[in-house]
Amino acid sequence: MTSADAPQSALQSRGHLRILIVRLSSMGDVVHALPAAAALRNAFPNATIGWLIEERWAELLCTLPTPRCGKRSPQRPLVDIVHTVNLKRWRRSLLESQTWERIAACLSDLRAAHYDVAIDLQGAIRSAILSRWSGAPVLYGASRPREIPASLWYTKKVVANGAHVIEQYCELVDALIGHKTPRLDAVFPCDPIATEIVKNKLRKQGIADFVMLNPGAGWGAKQWPVERYGQLAQRLAGQGVRSIINFGPNEETLAREAEAASAGMALAMSFSIGELIALTRQARLFIGGDTGPMHLAAAMHIPVVALFGPTDPARNGPFRTNSIILRNPKSPTSLTHRHEPDPGLLEITVDQVAEAAHQLLETPQAEKRLG
Repeated sequence: MTSADAPQSALQSRGHLRILIVRLSSMGDVVHALPAAAALRNAFPNATIGWLIEERWAELLCTLPTPRCGKRSPQRPLVDIVHTVNLKRWRRSLLESQTWERIAACLSDLRAAHYDVAIDLQGAIRSAILSRWSGAPVLYGASRPREIPASLWYTKKVVANGAHVIEQYCELVDALIGHKTPRLDAVFPCDPIATEIVKNKLRKQGIADFVMLNPGAGWGAKQWPVERYGQLAQRLAGQGVRSIINFGPNEETLAREAEAASAGMALAMSFSIGELIALTRQARLFIGGDTGPMHLAAAMHIPVVALFGPTDPARNGPFRTNSIILRNPKSPTSLTHRHEPDPGLLEITVDQVAEAAHQLLETPQAEKRLG
C-alpha cells in the first residue's frame, strides 16, 4: 500500500470532513465493503459519510422505514447519507424523459452533499465516473482496479496487496486515514419490523433450530446441483436440524426443485434484504456457494460450509468466521460467467458436504463466532 498523500491530519484540517463511499453492487461486494466503512467511521467519528449504492441493495445500509439522510441510528448505523442509483432500470428506459429526470435528480443530490473526498471501492468505469461526478476534489481508488481505465479518474491511487477482497478494501481506507487500522466487523441495520416478520414466519412453520441452504448463484458455473441440496436436507434432518432453502428473485424454480428433492425435510422461503439479515442472525449454519447470502452469513460470524467452483476462495471465501471450504482441484479459477456447471463443483458430493456440516454443527457455539 502506498502512503497517503492526504493523511488524516490534513483531511481533518479542512474542518468537518465529508466522505463518499462508492460501492454500487452487488450484495456480496457491498457486504465485503462494510468493514472498510466501519474503519472509516471509527477513524472519523464526527465526519459526514455518504454511500452511493444501487437501490436494490440499500437495505444493507438502511432499513426501509428509515430516512436515507440524518442522524445515525441502529437502523442506519454506519453512514449519514445513502445515495441510490438504479442503473439497470435507467439503461432499459433511456429514451423516456422521466428516466433523465431521475438521473438528474440523483446526480444533483450527490453534488449538493459537497464531499471532500470519495473512495471508489468498486473499481469499475461507471463507479469511477460517478465518484468524479460527486464533485469531490480527492478521489481514492486501487492502482489496478477491476476495470483498468477506471484509474484515469483517481487522484490518489493505492496499491492494495491483501489476498482477500475485504483486506483490499480496508487497505484503500487505510490510505485515506493515513495509517493501518484494526480490522473491524461489518455492521448491519437492525430492523425490528423485519425481525418480527421472520419470527412469525418461523413460528408458523414450527421452526426453531435451522440450517440455511442457498442453491442459487450468480451464474451457472458457481451452482452446485439443486437436487443435492434436497438430499443434503434429508441428511441434516437425521441430525435433528431443519433446513430453510433461501431464494431470491428469479430463483424460485431452483428452490422448489430443492424442496421437492428434500422429501419434506426442507422449506423454501423468500425474504427481503432486511428479513434475510434477521433470519441469518438466527441460523446455526449456512451452506451454499460464492453468493451474497453466504458473505452475509460469514460477516455475521455464522459458521459456513462454502461450495466453491470457478471463483477463488482466497479472495472471496468466508472471512473471519468458522468455515469449511470445499473446492475440487478440477475447478479452474475464472470469472467468466459460464452457464454450464463447473466440472470441479460437480465432484463435490453430498457426503462431503454433510460431513463438513456435521463438523461445524458439533463445534461448541463459543468457537463458532470467531473474530
